[in-house]
Amino acid sequence: MVRSPYFTPDHAAFRERTREFLTAEVMPSAAAWEREGGLPRSLWKSFGEQGYLGLLHPRSAGGGERDLFTSVVFLEELGRTGFGGLRAAVSVHAYMATHYLAAAGTPGLRRDYLGPALRGESVAALAITEPGAGADLSGLTTTAERDGDCFVVRGVKTMVSNGTVADFHVVAVRTSPDTGSGPHGTTGLSLLVVDSDLPGVTTTPTPTLGWCAAGTATVAYEDVHVPADRLIGRASSGFYYLMRGLQLERLVAATLALGGMERCLDDTRHYLTERRLFGSTLSELQAPAHRIADLATELAAARQLVHHAAWLYEQGELPTTECSMAKLYTTELACRMADASLQLQGAHGYLDSSGAARTYRDARAATIAAGPSEVMRDLIGHAVLRTRPSSGAGRTGGQERA
Repeated sequence: MVRSPYFTPDHAAFRERTREFLTAEVMPSAAAWEREGGLPRSLWKSFGEQGYLGLLHPRSAGGGERDLFTSVVFLEELGRTGFGGLRAAVSVHAYMATHYLAAAGTPGLRRDYLGPALRGESVAALAITEPGAGADLSGLTTTAERDGDCFVVRGVKTMVSNGTVADFHVVAVRTSPDTGSGPHGTTGLSLLVVDSDLPGVTTTPTPTLGWCAAGTATVAYEDVHVPADRLIGRASSGFYYLMRGLQLERLVAATLALGGMERCLDDTRHYLTERRLFGSTLSELQAPAHRIADLATELAAARQLVHHAAWLYEQGELPTTECSMAKLYTTELACRMADASLQLQGAHGYLDSSGAARTYRDARAATIAAGPSEVMRDLIGHAVLRTRPSSGAGRTGGQERA
């Protein structure tokens, strides 16, 4: 085990068990699931039986209530499988959709939805993005109007991972008019659990460039009557739940990217040490060796950034800037590494069936999901600019400015 202030021997043992499970239960069929566009029910049940779907969730709901770095280990190993659709589907279920049920759901919602989801008996999806709104939550237009003991939901959600297979959706809706500035805002947002088989719910598969096993779909809600007790937490408080949930989502994305890059680097190293050119292996040539040196160094730096953000989150803070930095740096680096891997593998890497090509396709999605890189830069930039200058700022030539 690599020495680290964040991981213990128990984490190392958990990593070994997780890697063995993924090697036996996932890797033999992962490529087929990519072609089929979704994960089988049997796999969800296997994940649930191993406790992987509830590592962070409370024991009272059937979760493991483990420390955050146990999840970091799991997510890194999930990323190491090299299949972006798989890791997107599982992470959305275990760390995004069910997160809100665990954080703010009533005992009834935990019993009826969270428990079965953690056991792998049902599949969860998170429905936030819309045709005209994504990272900007103030632009969401899907409504949920109260009608007696029901909410009537109207709207369309896009890019819903697990959308084609989910039994229920955690949906961001507008339950009351916004009281802030602009045509829409954040004060009227709420979260609802919507069963996917309710009348008025229409699911349309959405083919994507990568993440093929994520079951991505567009979901339309046309006068869907949802029982009022499906409300998560308090009405019109959805924005506050989403703000904390989004930091976890970005941390998860960054951690998955770490694992994916480790797999990418391993695959590239294996190719370079096996491929011979002009009487020697590619690994003996200076240009590939230097390229690998740079990527390995950047990966080591990214790992420290992600682990530090995870440590801050585990302390009970809401490290918005650090989570944004981790998500930005790792997902952008993953794209650069995927590009370098494909280039170094030449024509072999360019084959549609190659692992390098799949990694190249999958890497791009992570720079968009959970807030695109441009939004991450905006958040980070404004946070840095708002920071009070240090005591040495404003000095010129050792003297205070007039």
